[in-house]
Amino acid sequence: MADHAIVAESLLKRYGDKKALNGFDLAVRTGTVHGVLGPNGAGKTTAVRALCTLLRFDAGRAEICGVDVAGQPARVRERIGLTGQYAAVDEQLSGRQNLVMFGRLLKLRPAAAKRRADELLAQFGLTEAAGRNAGQYSGGMRRRLDLAASMVIVPQVLFLDEPTTGLDPRSRNQVWDAVRSLVADGTTVLLTTQYLEEADQLAGRISVVDTGRVVAEGTADELKAKIGGDRVEVVVRHADELAAVADIVGRVCHSVPETDRDVRRVGAQVADRVAALTGVVRALHEAGIAVEDIGTRRPTLDEAFLQLTGHRANEEATA
Repeated sequence: MADHAIVAESLLKRYGDKKALNGFDLAVRTGTVHGVLGPNGAGKTTAVRALCTLLRFDAGRAEICGVDVAGQPARVRERIGLTGQYAAVDEQLSGRQNLVMFGRLLKLRPAAAKRRADELLAQFGLTEAAGRNAGQYSGGMRRRLDLAASMVIVPQVLFLDEPTTGLDPRSRNQVWDAVRSLVADGTTVLLTTQYLEEADQLAGRISVVDTGRVVAEGTADELKAKIGGDRVEVVVRHADELAAVADIVGRVCHSVPETDRDVRRVGAQVADRVAALTGVVRALHEAGIAVEDIGTRRPTLDEAFLQLTGHRANEEATA
């Protein structure tokens, strides 16, 4: 698998009687963003820590850029960067001082460390705040500084473990832009996240993890397609018209309609969204039924995730 930067096969990690990883498989193509989705406790962070050589797995094999993780951990560390769930910067130091410190720890000469720090501050939009203590930064700025620190020596593979947890939408977008820039420059990114929109925005392929193993994989559209295609949905004005609308929707769409009385909505899967919508509108008009809303929509990644795992991304996984 020469075109894959990350390969994991049948990884097993036990903590007592619990299997945090239970046959975990992963293959990430070079130069892409690969998302790993899963509820709390599903094994996402354990997988990242194992692939980054921070913990030993009990069975299976893994390679980073063709280097064996278990057999040559030092060579693996030369090729990777890691941004964990919590910022690793020193809040008492300025942004520039933090980056220079990381450069020196990575054995850059003083002048080279300062030069690289200035390059990263510019790349991540932090030049104006370079002299301020990191403790005065906003959450989004600290996260960008954390990303910059992981890029002092440009890694072939960057692991991002829930990088935008707790950030506001504006800060999250800033981090997303930074990730896109890294990938454009050739870095492979493995992204674990609970935010389905984040995976939808950034990841070319997504692995859904539950109880320590991958239960589904594909593009966002492929995962959505697993629970069906387009739908026509009608919201009626009066609840006593739900039965009549359901009859019309089912007949026109040639599928079994679903009714939600709480929100007065009828929906059904369709093969041709335009033809089905046109047909339902015409049939409702002929029947003299006025509606509050009508339209077509596609499944969300949240709905696909819920069906694939049985719970939402921000819920606790159960063994």
